[in-house]
Amino acid sequence: MRGVVFDGTRAEVVDDLEIRDPGPGEVLVAVAAAGLCHSDLSVIDGTIPFPSPVVLGHEGAGVVEAVGAGVAHVAPGDHVALSTIANCGACGECHRGRPTMCRKAIGMPDRPFSRGGERVYQFAATSAFAERTVVKAVQAVKIADDIPLTSAALIGCAVVTGVGAALNRAAVGRGDTVVVIGVGGIGLNVVQGARIAGAATIVAVDANPEKEGVARRFGATHFLRSTEGVRGVLPDGADHAFECVGRVELVREAVDLLDRHGQAVLLGMPGAAAEASFVVASMFLDKSILGCRYGSSQPQRDFALYAELYRGGRLLLDELVTATYPVEDFDKAVGDAGAGRVARGVLTF
Repeated sequence: MRGVVFDGTRAEVVDDLEIRDPGPGEVLVAVAAAGLCHSDLSVIDGTIPFPSPVVLGHEGAGVVEAVGAGVAHVAPGDHVALSTIANCGACGECHRGRPTMCRKAIGMPDRPFSRGGERVYQFAATSAFAERTVVKAVQAVKIADDIPLTSAALIGCAVVTGVGAALNRAAVGRGDTVVVIGVGGIGLNVVQGARIAGAATIVAVDANPEKEGVARRFGATHFLRSTEGVRGVLPDGADHAFECVGRVELVREAVDLLDRHGQAVLLGMPGAAAEASFVVASMFLDKSILGCRYGSSQPQRDFALYAELYRGGRLLLDELVTATYPVEDFDKAVGDAGAGRVARGVLTF
């Protein structure tokens, strides 16, 4: 079986992976498409520490091949989008409706793969860069067969993180003002989440002028190449500022751009030990700095919602996929993503 394995030094496409059968409460999925996210690149460059060897990929969609005992909500042949959140469903956080905070799912990687007799880790409980993967049943969300799997794959990370950050974590309201710093795959989804929520002004900020067209297509009312011009559009500042790049200096800029009662939402992933600073006195005007994990989502609920918004023409998916690559072209996909040449590249099997 083909897949992308990172051995702690480099990532390569291999063809000798093996995957175990699904156990109770698990689902075996034939992966059709998987988006290449910067979180995957962050494992390769060490920004996200992870044990190796590991099969990469966490943003995928495919077709159910087999289910383990006790699985009833999906069956072989069903199309599914994969969630990276393998929540247990039984802890206090799950019962509070916060599955992204599940205490039994964070930092406990499984090893359902093997290669040459050695067990191989699963990244983000998903490992979508493989022809087949085994996930917890709760991670397999059934979607309509008429949604292209290359587009459906992006629901599992870029969409749920970006749209969820706007709708769930920040609770953007009708008429609000929004600044989105960085309009890659996550940032574009924050933009369209703010549009869906009814924001009046959505300022997209990105150093790459070629992103203006797609940012406006997703809902941006303004496009700037730096944050310096934001006050010209929003003299009082923004109700919501989203940092989607992962640079500490941009975290500071997001905080500085807030209006009274404003919220800075952090979505980019800086180094694990990175620290940001801000003027403490500025926060006493009821401002907030919010972290956000996986769009503060409830995947079984939110994936279905986003799929229906897509089918109704209100949420864009196809436009996110700016390039597709057969898995053998993984290195080219990484190069294009690292250089910012694509909003989202998708690997296909």
